Amino acid sequence: MIKACIFDLDGTLADTVESIAHGVNHTLNNLGFAPRPVEEYNYYAGDGIDQALKRALFAAGDVDGLHMKEGIPMTRDYFNDHALYHVKPYPEIPELLEKLKKKKILIAVLSNKPHKAAISVVTRIFGRATFDWIQGQSDEVPKKPNPTGTLTIAEKFGVNRDEVLYFGDTNTDMKTGRAAGMFTVGVTWGFRPRKELEDNHADMTIDSPLQVLNLIA
Repeated sequence: MIKACIFDLDGTLADTVESIAHGVNHTLNNLGFAPRPVEEYNYYAGDGIDQALKRALFAAGDVDGLHMKEGIPMTRDYFNDHALYHVKPYPEIPELLEKLKKKKILIAVLSNKPHKAAISVVTRIFGRATFDWIQGQSDEVPKKPNPTGTLTIAEKFGVNRDEVLYFGDTNTDMKTGRAAGMFTVGVTWGFRPRKELEDNHADMTIDSPLQVLNLIA
């Protein structure tokens, strides 16, 4: 019996690619590099804002990452203040979350977005009372694909790992859910193509958020 769902944030619950591009491009500009096209950030995102910066700097010409030390605090500070830039929930996501709450399914967010930014985005677009737990990147919880975050949430919820569905849109998410021993679902409406999800051993892929209800049933 499924008792809980854990969702990735960027590319799963919300379309945040413009906010990530906006934050990192701000740093690139300050460091003297040309901004990268927004669509490239579909592949730069997924492993935290520091890694997105590293990938963007590499694409911009800093192949040795010489500007990372200077760029990381610059990006983090700006991103925390502008994390909601052009962010919007994917279609059907608000309806899905409402239905899960009515079914008494516990729901959580696990993101590699900085913890402060993750809370800001989730509470602003979904409300403070929607999710039972929100966890972003922090010193206390290792970054995905380390499964510690998923297992910690399951423990807080008092559920077994086989009672949890994990949802995400990247190879990092598929590795995270499977490392935690949870049924891992790839969502095709996010940042990466279906093939990446399947190649990284998604237990299932879905094309619509409301398909989650079929899995619960």
